[in-house]
Amino acid sequence: MTKSKKPDFRPNEFVVYPAHGVGKIMSIEEQEIAGFKLELFVITFEKDKMTLRVPTHKATEIGMRALSAPDVVTKALDTLKGKAKVKRAMWSRRAQEYEQKINSGDLMAIAEVVRDLHRNDDQREQSYSERQLYEAALERLTREVAAVSGVDAGAAAKKVDDVLLGRAA
Repeated sequence: MTKSKKPDFRPNEFVVYPAHGVGKIMSIEEQEIAGFKLELFVITFEKDKMTLRVPTHKATEIGMRALSAPDVVTKALDTLKGKAKVKRAMWSRRAQEYEQKINSGDLMAIAEVVRDLHRNDDQREQSYSERQLYEAALERLTREVAAVSGVDAGAAAKKVDDVLLGRAA
């Protein structure tokens, strides 16, 4: 049995966990589970007041990754300036696609959701589910922008907001 290469994540490092967004590795601990010793990353998600234990050998497989490079963040913010691409598909199908993009942990995909669901004040009302998806995507994007830029959530939110408000109507 080949041991998959252990990812190089370290305590006090921010990582992105696909289903939950940006978290911080608090420690790496060993636990015995069903007679096997398992090495686990202990990751906290401050905003959700949640702690996750992820087996170190499974981290990459489940899509855990380091924060995006600053140029990827810049690209993601540029994506927000684009024109919304809304498919003609039924809402339930689109909602599913948005959900998958948000949970992919891929910053570019998340930025596309924000772009596609963003509404200016003068635009039509958003349904509840549309707003939920938009806010989830915005939240993920903002938290990664904050962590990468080393600013707090408020400053990151303003940065994202400025880009959204500045885009062509």
